[in-house]
Amino acid sequence: MHSEDETSEAIVIDQAVDAAMQEIRLRNRLQMSERFRRVRRQSLVIAEPLSAEDCCVQSMPDASPVKWHLAHTSWFFETFILERFEPNFHAWHPAYRVLFNSYYEGVGEKFPRPQRGLLTRPALDEVLAYRKDIDQRMLRLIEASKGWRDGEMDVGGFDTLLELGLQHEQQHQELMLTDIKHLLSINPLKPAYQAPTPALRDSAALATPLEWRSFEAGIVQVGHDEDGFCFDNELPLHRQFVEAFACASRLVSNLEYLQFIEAGGYDDPALWLSEGWEWRRQLNLYQPLYWQQDEAGNWLEFTEYGLLPLESHRAALHLSYYEADAYARWAGARLLTEAEWEHAACEPRVEGIEFFGVAWQWTSSSYAPYPGFSAPQGAVGEYNGKFMVNQYVLRGSSIATPLNHARLSYRNFFPAAARWQFSGIRLAKSL
Repeated sequence: MHSEDETSEAIVIDQAVDAAMQEIRLRNRLQMSERFRRVRRQSLVIAEPLSAEDCCVQSMPDASPVKWHLAHTSWFFETFILERFEPNFHAWHPAYRVLFNSYYEGVGEKFPRPQRGLLTRPALDEVLAYRKDIDQRMLRLIEASKGWRDGEMDVGGFDTLLELGLQHEQQHQELMLTDIKHLLSINPLKPAYQAPTPALRDSAALATPLEWRSFEAGIVQVGHDEDGFCFDNELPLHRQFVEAFACASRLVSNLEYLQFIEAGGYDDPALWLSEGWEWRRQLNLYQPLYWQQDEAGNWLEFTEYGLLPLESHRAALHLSYYEADAYARWAGARLLTEAEWEHAACEPRVEGIEFFGVAWQWTSSSYAPYPGFSAPQGAVGEYNGKFMVNQYVLRGSSIATPLNHARLSYRNFFPAAARWQFSGIRLAKSL
């Protein structure tokens, strides 16, 4: 039995806790509102240098028009959040559910990915109006959620989906930059996406000698083990055994990769995986994606700043897994496994070795679920797990990657032939 004083005290404590939780929720909602605005604005900033014509074109089946990216990221908030939580929900346009569905079978029909560049309608202005409407409704919903209580509304579900939506949009911001570069590169005018900025170009320079860092054999932890958001494919945290290995202190440079070309690397089938050799032969490839030679034989590289002379000490970029593996074999080395990469990237932090911010680094690890992996239920569960086949893992981040996506456990993944992403090579050796 509790006395009346004890009961009154418990009520006061409960009220204080409830008030504190409401205050925390209010503060979090204010922060989330501003973060939502900032992330959504960044997508428009990326598109700002482009014309309406630029935003409509699709340069290849693996890329998407900028207009589609702008619409799809809005579709994500409308489909997975507004449709579930908004009172008296109404779709902006019923056909958008199909037009801007990427790969979510649980949502319904999809417009064919290779034909996204044929969508001259809706016009860019209408897509921007769609974004504006979704933004206003989302901000109202975030504001309304300040008063939600657990049990009355699915507060946890809303927060989780909102965070996923923002992270999803940031992934598309990186894709926008890589897709824009590919689109502009195929234009004979070789137009620049932005004016040359020497300071930015110098940030990716590799003027230091390549050195090797050794790591002893042992059991290492792999996966997300920090506070904050992670994607489902970064879980669960688990242990793996790695043999002794050495890791290169920096990425392979343009000069080093040019030496591979000049040594006949693209002509020697002994250096290539069988599938990679057939890929190279059929496409008649002899250099990285954005390299070319002028009439005098000088090497040039198409960059976000237009077509410029090849800079020897910058990281070699836009290489496929096939090219990365062939180069490593030519150099008497190999690619890191993703467990080795994560262990090495964690250990040398104090030594100033940069694993992030230049290029995604191919690993020799197939993209597969970690032991104990379980995809979430529903359509959101299609986000990563269904792609865990016939792809390789890349680690680190690139010059196009949002800062909060540059973390130890982040797993990027692409097919072996993909090279329009900012992908490079970090070498390894077994000891």
